[in-house]
Amino acid sequence: MYETIKAMTFLDRGILLLTGIVAIYMLFVLFKKQKEKAGTENVFFIISFAVLLVSGLILIFSNWNSLLSPFVAIVAGLIPFGLALGLIKKLYPKLFKLYLVVLIIGLILIVITKFGQVMCKGSIALPLFHAIAGLTIFFVPIFAVSAKKVKTGFINVTIGGTLIGLGGIALAFIKNGSQLLFFSSLVVLTILAPLLFLTALFLALGLAKGE
Repeated sequence: MYETIKAMTFLDRGILLLTGIVAIYMLFVLFKKQKEKAGTENVFFIISFAVLLVSGLILIFSNWNSLLSPFVAIVAGLIPFGLALGLIKKLYPKLFKLYLVVLIIGLILIVITKFGQVMCKGSIALPLFHAIAGLTIFFVPIFAVSAKKVKTGFINVTIGGTLIGLGGIALAFIKNGSQLLFFSSLVVLTILAPLLFLTALFLALGLAKGE
């Protein structure tokens, strides 16, 4: 398990603090956008960055031990879920209701498997729905840029989404007792703090500068 492999370093905490600063900046930008022109997509983006901020702060004060909590695993899933829902609502609103139903089903299954004590090594609910959200965040900005719905800089959302998706899927596999490719527990915990920072940075660049 995580606690027997790697302790959080001072550098990890510093990088997580920088991640929090980026998240705070984006919350300011998104609240300003929401005030100027209310939109449901902004609410979903705000949820994602708020969860990213809180998750980073929890990690700073609790070491990596908080990753063992079922509650943290569920809440952290709101980051890609919120981003994916925001993108669909913003760029392909006709698909929003269907996509919302799919992700709600996914969230319910994750809650059941985490708190219903039915999570086993063969359970794929968490990595599966992380993958669905991750693929959405990867492809939607590409399609939107190709269709000239947004500026080229919006492609940074794809980069940020890819990073958070890989990290989430790798963590989910490890917590299920398996491993995704070369992403062992040691590798994941070594790159997790930089991964969160780069995720926040690229998402911020895409959402703030790519519209």
